[in-house]
Amino acid sequence: MKIAHFSDLHYAPGNIEESDRCFGFGIDHAVLAHADVAVISGDATDHRLDAHAPSLNRLARRINGLSGSMPVLMLQGTFSHEPPGTLRNFELMATTHQIYVAERVQQVSLHEGRFYPSDGPVFSDDELREVLAIGADVVFTCLPTVNKGQLAAAVGAKEAGTGLEAVLSNYLVAAGRINQQLRAAGIRTVGVSHGTVNGCTTEHGVTMAGFDHEFSLGSLFEAECDAFMLGHIHKAQQWERAGRVVAYPGSIGRFHYGEEGDKGFLMWNVEVGSAHADLVVTPSRQTICVDFDGPPDMQRLAAIALDATDKFVRVRWQVDEEHKQSVDRDAIAALFGHAAELKVEARILPVVRSRAQGISLETSIDRKLERWCEHAVVDPAPLLDRLQLLETGDADAIAAGVLARLSDAEPAHPLANDGLPALSSIPEPSPATVQEARSDDVGDALPMPDATVEFVESASASELSWLNDDLFAA
Repeated sequence: MKIAHFSDLHYAPGNIEESDRCFGFGIDHAVLAHADVAVISGDATDHRLDAHAPSLNRLARRINGLSGSMPVLMLQGTFSHEPPGTLRNFELMATTHQIYVAERVQQVSLHEGRFYPSDGPVFSDDELREVLAIGADVVFTCLPTVNKGQLAAAVGAKEAGTGLEAVLSNYLVAAGRINQQLRAAGIRTVGVSHGTVNGCTTEHGVTMAGFDHEFSLGSLFEAECDAFMLGHIHKAQQWERAGRVVAYPGSIGRFHYGEEGDKGFLMWNVEVGSAHADLVVTPSRQTICVDFDGPPDMQRLAAIALDATDKFVRVRWQVDEEHKQSVDRDAIAALFGHAAELKVEARILPVVRSRAQGISLETSIDRKLERWCEHAVVDPAPLLDRLQLLETGDADAIAAGVLARLSDAEPAHPLANDGLPALSSIPEPSPATVQEARSDDVGDALPMPDATVEFVESASASELSWLNDDLFAA
């Protein structure tokens, strides 16, 4: 029996062209290959869609066309992608063959183009006798996305978080006992589910390992299915044991940057006790991802742009905050003008300045400055001299010394070796005394300061660089 296995179509406004092109290619291939039945293992849509949405209309047309050539089984996927009840509408779109929606845990037999579901999670004894009596082309064990909220209400939140695999494993063991009887009667058995296998690999190369995943490989093979068809993980991969196969087809198209591997669907050949699955690659969009640990290399981007026509390009870089303006985004956009899409992502690294370790433990300003100099590898002597000058010197004298140095004029006070007034030449400030001024004591009056304005040349940029320097940079 030939089964066309599609998964993770993700029809949505943002994906409509990619989804429809790839799914349309897959349907045409399945029809030409004379597939006996089609299986869609969840996430046909990407999120809740309005009835008038073009993406929903496109999907409906594709499902309707597919049912014109073969029966179709659709499985409920992730609730955030396929809100419960969404798939029921597709049952109404059948033409020549039936479209069956599996949105609960159950077994479903396919006989002469019609689906016959079990009332409970597995066939009852009476149902099983009827299936064995009339025969079936194949029996599907359907395990759609599990509502973890309902599971938590039944077994408790703690057990639901870590015990989901055990709960599902118990069901698969029970289904396995039924499937063994079916296989002994010469009836093919196929499992269909939507979830994560512990240890599988995502489309971004991440290994899924943890305690909250739905399945282990052991539990899936315990279901005793000739083939187990999975959805949810977007990377195609499969496992084989004694001729029986468990496989993901991956997503039908490429919906994110950085996805690894080819995109497509699986063409299965299922017989009693064995199965084989071939990946059919779809014409998914091509993406180019370029990452820089620093500013973008424009020469490298220019070389990449030569082969980027009609491709989807993402350029990432990281740069510190002080140099973020050095990246010419317009130049990058010009290089990839012929690309189908260009996405630029810059990560700006903030400049973090840390205080010198232990500076807060020092009790004096002098010691704090010395501690900073130790960490900054700076000679503390000139800085201590200036600190003392600021503490004891006269502001007018300090200013006069600075102006004299800038204008190369004769300084108003003797200078030290570094061009600033020597500490010894600056008189200690004396306390001011308040006296009443008398009109007959003119001779004792303080002399008036010289108010003559002297024009000096402006200092050059290099001479004023100390005004712009970061005095706290290491």
